[in-house]
Amino acid sequence: MKILIIENEIYLAQSIATKLGELGHVCEMCTSTKDAIKSNSYDVVLLSTNINGQDFNPVIETFKKSIVILMVSYISNDTVSKPLSLGAKDYILKPFMIEELIRKINHYQDYEKLKSRNKAYEKYLTHSFSSVVQKHKPEQIELPLFVSSSFQKYSDAFAFEYAKNKNLPIHFLTLNDPKTMVEIASLPQNCIIYIIDYQVLKKSDKKIFCSLIKGKQAIITSNEKIEEVEYPVFEIKSGNNIFDKGEILPIEDYVKFIILNYQSKYPDTELSKKLGISRKSLWEKRKKYDIIKKK
Repeated sequence: MKILIIENEIYLAQSIATKLGELGHVCEMCTSTKDAIKSNSYDVVLLSTNINGQDFNPVIETFKKSIVILMVSYISNDTVSKPLSLGAKDYILKPFMIEELIRKINHYQDYEKLKSRNKAYEKYLTHSFSSVVQKHKPEQIELPLFVSSSFQKYSDAFAFEYAKNKNLPIHFLTLNDPKTMVEIASLPQNCIIYIIDYQVLKKSDKKIFCSLIKGKQAIITSNEKIEEVEYPVFEIKSGNNIFDKGEILPIEDYVKFIILNYQSKYPDTELSKKLGISRKSLWEKRKKYDIIKKK
C-alpha cells in the first residue's frame, strides 16, 4: 500500500516509515498539512494531531477515500472526536507499538475491500432480479418458510428481498453440501438462513432437517412440490412465461425445467425426442436431478 505519514516529529515518522517499508509498504512523509493536501493518491494516511496551529479538516476532506488514522498524544474533542466525525477512520494513542498500528491498517483495508465487494454484489443482484416481480410482502410472512418454484431465480429473488426488507444479514446454504445440517445448528438467530435444494434430502433426513430449523429465521426452497412439513409453504409460480422475460437458461436448467413441467404431458419416447436425447439419458437426468415421475 501507499502510505502518507503526516508528522512533525521527524524521528517518529522515519521510524514508522522504516518498519512499514520492511513489510512492503511504500511510505512518504511530510511535516505540514499544507504539503499533505497537494496529492490525494494514498491508500492510508497517518495523521498526527500534535502539529500545532494547523487545521486537520482539509486533510481529512482531501483523503476522504483513504484510510485516515489519527496519531494522538491525548484524547480530546479536538484531537479525536471532531476528526472522527469528519471522516477519519480511527485513532491510535502515542506511544504505540507498530504491531497495533499495522493491525488497525489491515483491519480497515479488509473492511474497505469487503464494503466494495458487497456493493458490487448488491448491484449485481439488483440487476439480476430486476425482471422478477415480487408479490409477497415480507411483513406478512413468518419464518421458517418453505418455498417451491421450478425456477430457482424466483426463489433467490424472494429470499434476498426478504432479508433486505428485514435489514438482516443472509446466510446461504445448499443441502447438496453434507456439512449443511451441522452448520444450521451453529448459526445465530439474528440472520436469515437461506437454504436451497430441499428436494435432495431423503425422507428420513427431512424429518431431522425440520427439527433443526425450528425457531430459526429460515427460508427453504425446492424445485419440487413440498409436502408433509409442519411449517408454512407457498409456491412461486413462474410458468412457461419465464421464456418471455428475456432470460436465456443454461442447457442443464432448461432440460430440468422441461422434464419437471412436461413429463406428465408426454410419454418418455416423445419427451426424449423433443429434448434431443435418448430415453436412457432422460432416465439418467431424472436420477441426477432426483425427479420422480408420477404415474
